[in-house]
Amino acid sequence: MDDKEILRTIDDLIQTEHDLRARLAAGQLTTQEEHEQLRAAEEQLDQCWDLLRQRRARREFGEDPRGTAPRPVSEVEEYLQ
Repeated sequence: MDDKEILRTIDDLIQTEHDLRARLAAGQLTTQEEHEQLRAAEEQLDQCWDLLRQRRARREFGEDPRGTAPRPVSEVEEYLQ
């Protein structure tokens, strides 16, 4: 996956978040359903941002950005902000 594909995925996930909130407001989802789906989207979003940062760091230090891979959700979600 290249940077453009990662950024497209990020945009799609952000749109998913907006859609979920709109569906909740319209009564099409329960709060529980919205929370579960939102959590999954946010975890994928965090993985994408992490992958993009990895690629940029490799490029900055003269390494091949294709050598990156998505890290597990459990690892990405434990980062300190």
